[in-house]
Amino acid sequence: MPLNNANLKQFLEMEIGGNLGRDYAVFLAVFVGLLVILKFFELYIIRFLKRLTKKSKTEIDDIVIEFVGKVNWRLYILISFYAALKTLALHPLADKLLNYAAIIILVYYGVRLVGLIIDYYTGKQIKKKLAEDENEDTTLVSVLGRMAKTLVWIVAFLLLLSNFGVNITSLIAGLGIGGIAIAFALQNILQDLFASFTIYFDKPFKKGDFVIIGQDMGVIKYIGIKSTRMQTLQGQELIVSNKELTTARINNYKRMEKRRIVFGFGVEYGTSLKKLKEINDAIRRIFRKIKLASLDRVHFKEFGNFSLNYEVVYYLNSSDYNKYMDTQQEINFAIKKEFEKLGIAMAFPTQVVYVKK
Repeated sequence: MPLNNANLKQFLEMEIGGNLGRDYAVFLAVFVGLLVILKFFELYIIRFLKRLTKKSKTEIDDIVIEFVGKVNWRLYILISFYAALKTLALHPLADKLLNYAAIIILVYYGVRLVGLIIDYYTGKQIKKKLAEDENEDTTLVSVLGRMAKTLVWIVAFLLLLSNFGVNITSLIAGLGIGGIAIAFALQNILQDLFASFTIYFDKPFKKGDFVIIGQDMGVIKYIGIKSTRMQTLQGQELIVSNKELTTARINNYKRMEKRRIVFGFGVEYGTSLKKLKEINDAIRRIFRKIKLASLDRVHFKEFGNFSLNYEVVYYLNSSDYNKYMDTQQEINFAIKKEFEKLGIAMAFPTQVVYVKK
């Protein structure tokens, strides 16, 4: 049938599904027009905003514009279709379902945007910590980021239920009672979890530190949510719960700027006074050649049971345990060499028995 004014007028006045033909014409015009506007927005406005945000100091606007720029074209169709449908007289149930669908889509993309912002700040914090110390353990930062995103999803879900007419007050109260029961069941795990937060924010130690915890000593290898792992001097891996670490006394040798060392040795009782005095000068000469050590004092300390005992105190300009042992070995070699040169004999346990005839 050829389209003329009479036919067009008849179509516009025709009622279909509770709407006139002109209503459907408006629906089509809104759908096409809004789709064209959104496409123009994607092609030109987004590009302009991207150039504009590059000049700003903050990076949040870059994240938002980048997110909007990556929105799928299907969403533009859905937005246009939703706006066009709102021009029609719909069945109450259909109108309600349409509004529910719009809210779900809006909340979904809103949560995704918040998630990107959380990822940005999490990544920024991780980069900052690795820049300060490449051995820094950033596991907890990642976990906190994931927990924040999970919390956002939970809040979004509750908002959806509220918009759908569900009484979330009683729901939250029920969840609260259940949460208390779960908290009691997971009490030990939660204590370790909160202890890991304490370790992260208080920083009593970090990955790579040499620590002594009670009778155990070793290097921190990994700081987790529930436990911390350290490699002992014997080579095995020791796993300690975070709760125990926050209540224990910890000696952190990595934090030392220098280590104070006290050691002693003994020489034979038959050593002359002249040679005893030479020992002090010999020790001072030795420490002038040791790079990492600085002598504090050397003294003839006491008359021992079988030796004349000396005490030496020095400072090691390093907190590394291996460097300490290397330096002490170098000192011991040098003392042995000097004593051989001076003719001074090291003492060893002896006992003299006098027999009266």
